[in-house]
Amino acid sequence: MVENHFQAGDKVRLRLAQEELDGTVLESYDSGIVLLKLKSGYNIGISKENILASRVLKKSERVEKNVKTASISESKSSKELPAIGLVMTGGTIAAKLDPCRGGVSWLTDVNEFARFYSEVFEIANVKKIDVPFMMASEAMSSENWIKIAEAVKKMLDDSEIQGVIVTHGTDTLHYTAAALSFFLGKLTKPVVLTYSQRSIDRASSDAHLNLECAARMALSDAAEVMLVGHATLNDDYCFALRGTKVRKMHSSRRDAFQPINSEPLAKVWSDKIEFLGSYQKKKSGVSELDTSFSDKVALVKFYPGQDPAILDFYALKYKGIVVEVAGLGHLPQNEAVHNWIPKLKKHIRSGFVVCAASQTLYGRLDPYVYSNGRELIDAGVIFLEDMLPETAFVKLGWVLGHYGWKYKTREKMLENFAGELNSRLSV
Repeated sequence: MVENHFQAGDKVRLRLAQEELDGTVLESYDSGIVLLKLKSGYNIGISKENILASRVLKKSERVEKNVKTASISESKSSKELPAIGLVMTGGTIAAKLDPCRGGVSWLTDVNEFARFYSEVFEIANVKKIDVPFMMASEAMSSENWIKIAEAVKKMLDDSEIQGVIVTHGTDTLHYTAAALSFFLGKLTKPVVLTYSQRSIDRASSDAHLNLECAARMALSDAAEVMLVGHATLNDDYCFALRGTKVRKMHSSRRDAFQPINSEPLAKVWSDKIEFLGSYQKKKSGVSELDTSFSDKVALVKFYPGQDPAILDFYALKYKGIVVEVAGLGHLPQNEAVHNWIPKLKKHIRSGFVVCAASQTLYGRLDPYVYSNGRELIDAGVIFLEDMLPETAFVKLGWVLGHYGWKYKTREKMLENFAGELNSRLSV
């Protein structure tokens, strides 16, 4: 076995007994194995004993892994421009290719972020940057939503800052958008969440346009929690979408986020905005922060043949659930093998909260069309009209987090706090 003078991230040529292989060395957790990413994109493991010779074709540029909060140079953030705040939380938009890992790593240095996204700093003076954590969004919980809300609130309280951008991973971005919509009540300035589906080092990255449009909306007069991202597959313009009426509808497309039961608030280009409907406008005063939240809630999807005994489990451990019901608002009852009505009545009488949201996403629940829905109403189920299931889940946790609302759950779930209910939508 020859001694190998390469490290993770290096591009190398390895000579084996019957072939030569070119690729990028990845970090390996087995000291006897070299892990190599081939040009084809496949990873292979090679025993060091089988490597007859090696040559480094290109040395790696290692990625700094410690979070830093370095200040941005004056050249990147002119004080002559209107000021915004930036909250970085992780996700693909805050990541770049790390050749050592064969994947992506966080842009942990703020100056590095500014170098990659210099266009944003030409639109606005990014006066403050906060990095409460760096995390993939699927790993987030309500604790992270609260940290984001607190970071945003501090920036909103700065009289010079006109709006705040939150960069975030895509997987659960619509949950965070809903949470901020409820946590940040009576907004006086814009709060804009944005993302990218593809990292900045990829030619097809959507990050640049999304951030430019997010900066434009952060400087607008719309005092709303909004999600801003590609409106189409092309780099032409973005949509600004209300935080409680948006959902990720594709795993990889650049226009993954779509408005549900609502129209976009605006079309946004890097240099202009075209508002498409009504919105809350900027005003004087201080934005409120209300992060009361109970994690004793769950989102449950009904499926054919589901045993309603599942309610026994949730009623024992939780305060309430949102059930994604079928059709206009239906669950099995009467002659069905699994009749939900007895279990629903039993647990709702005991104080357990059961809300209904639609599996279809589009359209409004209507429990009065069929007797099935009427029986669920009589059992005490709260029908949430056209509210998205994810938004309903977040709202239920927020409502049940308020001790003073204990006997007002139905009233509060049907109160339109942040545009989560659209009264103008027909069935």
